[in-house]
Amino acid sequence: MPASDPLITRSSPPARVTVGLSDIGILRRVLGMALRYRRGMAIALVTTLLAAVFQLLIPQYLGKAVDSARGLLAGGDAEAARAALWRTAFLLLGASVLRGLFTMWHNYQGEAIGQRIAYDLRMAYYAQLQRLSFDFHDRTHSGELITRGMLDIEGIRMVINAGILRLVLITVLVGVGATLLLRQDLWLGLIALSFVPFAAWRSVVARLRLRAGWLALQEKLGILTRVMEENLQGIRVVRAFAAQPHELGKFDAISEETLALADHRIDIRVRNTAAMTYAFFLAMGLLLWVGGGKVLAGEISVGTLAEFLAFMAILQMPVRQLGMMVNAFARASMSGGRLFEVLDREPEIQDAPDAKELRITDTALRFENVSFTYAGARTGARASGGGPTLATLHDISFEVRAGRTLGIVGPPGSGKSTIAHLIPRYYDVGGGRITIDGQDVRDVTLGSLRRAVSLVQQDTFLFTASIENNVAYGNPWAERDRIAHSSEMARLHDYIAGLPKDYETLVGERGVSLSGGQRQRLSIARSILVDAPILIFDDSTAAVDAATEQGIREALRSQSTRRATIIIAHRLGSLMDADEIVFLEGGRIVERGSHQELLALGGRYASLYALQSLGNEPVAGAPAAPSPVAEPER
Repeated sequence: MPASDPLITRSSPPARVTVGLSDIGILRRVLGMALRYRRGMAIALVTTLLAAVFQLLIPQYLGKAVDSARGLLAGGDAEAARAALWRTAFLLLGASVLRGLFTMWHNYQGEAIGQRIAYDLRMAYYAQLQRLSFDFHDRTHSGELITRGMLDIEGIRMVINAGILRLVLITVLVGVGATLLLRQDLWLGLIALSFVPFAAWRSVVARLRLRAGWLALQEKLGILTRVMEENLQGIRVVRAFAAQPHELGKFDAISEETLALADHRIDIRVRNTAAMTYAFFLAMGLLLWVGGGKVLAGEISVGTLAEFLAFMAILQMPVRQLGMMVNAFARASMSGGRLFEVLDREPEIQDAPDAKELRITDTALRFENVSFTYAGARTGARASGGGPTLATLHDISFEVRAGRTLGIVGPPGSGKSTIAHLIPRYYDVGGGRITIDGQDVRDVTLGSLRRAVSLVQQDTFLFTASIENNVAYGNPWAERDRIAHSSEMARLHDYIAGLPKDYETLVGERGVSLSGGQRQRLSIARSILVDAPILIFDDSTAAVDAATEQGIREALRSQSTRRATIIIAHRLGSLMDADEIVFLEGGRIVERGSHQELLALGGRYASLYALQSLGNEPVAGAPAAPSPVAEPER
């Protein structure tokens, strides 16, 4: 695949990606998917063959009709000639009707099978995106994935009707028709078929050029989708900085490049079709010249010449469609390569072959000398010419059990969120291990692990659905009373009860109708409802006022005896009640202890506490600032 493909980057593990599938291999996979629907595919092939057979009968009936009409005009047995003419006319009409019916049937079946393949691919693609790890999604733009999941699947779908079945039809028409014509007159048959080798050569050349054109176009469409998606998601930022002209100019530039590629692809197809059509009419003109001479010499009848011309007229439409067929194969091979590249990727995070269900007994979560480095940091230094890689976490060790709370604090980039993401195995540790009740998280099934860990993340995402559906996302069968109880613990129930439709109220796209604090509280209610034995708050109350946050902490404390809780926060008021607090810096634990112990230590935690509570740094050698009775203003 080309280096511009965002899925093939220097930071991607190439051993886990199936790339370089040949065009034949891709088309074989598509045909294999079509053969899952054996009955429909059999009907499509049989009706295609019957349509070709009846289409080949038309020139023969037409030739007989011409000879019958000529005999009638020549003054022969008028009654017999007229009867033969009527009989041939009925046969010609019947063959045309049957050919039309079978053509309609094979087109319907081909389209139906293509749509079923598209459905299968969409489901498989969506399921694969759900399986792939955070590391994959970190390095792949969602706009690119959307393009592959829509345009590339459409390109694969069309190859059944416009490619495979059309190829069968043309093969039968040319193969059987050529045999019939060559038996009648060798030279005329060769002249009638003289355009076929040229058309085949042009098809191969056009296919190679169209494949490259389709690949460039699809990649440019991926960039176009990416620009549009980023602009729509960041529309508030765009308007806040009055950057609409810049964004419009950027979109126009990409759109013009996309249009140029589309025009180039159309130009290739049109020129190819025009060249093949020219060769076809050149062969037809030569046939008329040579065949007319044979008619004048009495070597063949007018009906025989008409039969040759009718056969060539029948081939005119397939020849015109040959360009579409080549285009369909070219697009399918390109689209299949891009789509199967994602479908064939092995997830970095998956169940071990002998993985077992996680068994919760004491809810004891332990980090044992855990180290971790993100994929970009692992390969970035090597790709740029050497130098040491920067690990995100170094030898992290701690333990938290049911009924206890661990607080994690530290400057931005110190690794706090990374710890939260390692517990449910969104990423795998690079060194050490994480255990729950003595079971390494890599040795248990992902499903049982993630049911045991509830993570309230920094970035709150709400679906365009009702408040009830958003709260119950982790437990869709929860009753309304449980949903209301979780919302009450998150201090959101009173607000919801005051809405005209209470829990049936729609929140809008990404929760736009709610404030930042309300979205965070809804996310907290969603995690509480899951009732997992391990609960992690990753700076999930940053947009909540101090009084509401205190109420949430008190509500959670009443149920903390059966949960192990981890709170990650920048505001130290969120951590004051924690049984142990660890201070991270540079991916290492530099301080640990209770709130009072860390204040007495007079280190980084005490300095940060002084800044947040008293507004000044503690003086060196001075006693730690006293802990206020009530949470101070910030």
